[in-house]
Amino acid sequence: MTVPPVTKTRQVSISPEEAFRLFTEGLDTWWPLEGFSVGVGEKGEIPTAVRFEGRVGGQVVEVMADGTEYVWAEILEWDPPKLFRLAWHPSVNPTAASMLEVRFSPNGTGTTVHLEHWGWDAFGEEGAALQSGYDTGWDTVLAPYETMALPA
Repeated sequence: MTVPPVTKTRQVSISPEEAFRLFTEGLDTWWPLEGFSVGVGEKGEIPTAVRFEGRVGGQVVEVMADGTEYVWAEILEWDPPKLFRLAWHPSVNPTAASMLEVRFSPNGTGTTVHLEHWGWDAFGEEGAALQSGYDTGWDTVLAPYETMALPA
């Protein structure tokens, strides 16, 4: 069974450089941590930060007030301000990883942000349900990014 990828495209009014930096370095300024974090489910607490280590081999890490860290992903490809690709597995004990790629392309005076999330078959029978959840989840997650990506 091949589960199709989740794809999301957003238009933002800032440059690709600014859009890339906001998505990565500024992740914890817009990501809705209350509903989309490991720590809330595990400890009932909202993380204090999310660190996006901008390099191949780096990680995306959720940080709790007590110093506990939860790894969301490993960075597989890093090409600012064009794209990044992650092995995505935000879980306390991941059993597999999906693949997440986000591309940033100039579009007039702004940027097209294209997100593609695939690799659901790695999760076996749970793959289709995960894909469905992420399909709607990414809409919720990206909404505050779009709001933050307005020109100053």
